[in-house]
Amino acid sequence: MTSTALRLPLFLATVCLFSAPVTLVRAEDAALAAALKDTTVTLQGGLKASEREGTPISAKFEIEDGKLQLSVYTMKGNDFMEVVADPKTGGIAKAEKITDADDLKAAASQKAAMAKAPVSLFTATETAVKGNPGFRAVSIFPELKDGHPTAEVTLLQGSTFKKVTEKLD
Repeated sequence: MTSTALRLPLFLATVCLFSAPVTLVRAEDAALAAALKDTTVTLQGGLKASEREGTPISAKFEIEDGKLQLSVYTMKGNDFMEVVADPKTGGIAKAEKITDADDLKAAASQKAAMAKAPVSLFTATETAVKGNPGFRAVSIFPELKDGHPTAEVTLLQGSTFKKVTEKLD
């Protein structure tokens, strides 16, 4: 039987173990919110700019190697590209074929959702932003729910993040 003297340290260790991922996510969110404060480039602008490399299938602002970037996955035929837009100008900084197995798996899932979607990610993002005054879109990811294409849009206002679901059919 566990003694009372051991229960408290075990309880505290368990709380710390399960709280750590939440703290890390919040730190990432805080860093992203801070980095986005001074940028005027929008997720919608990144989606439009990336169209020269194919049809956008997902997009997100992220901190990569300590720097803010706007990453858009596109599809053209059977190929997937990651298009990185400059968050200061909105112009394409680079476009690379996706080769990482996990990224390819995510792109294939996004492609499957977009194959059934008559509504573009650009339109879904615009709808989410218009329905939430004062918020800006920071990511959009399509998925199939009960056979219907939807998109999860993450919005930001100040340091408050909010997720909304938009129908793509």
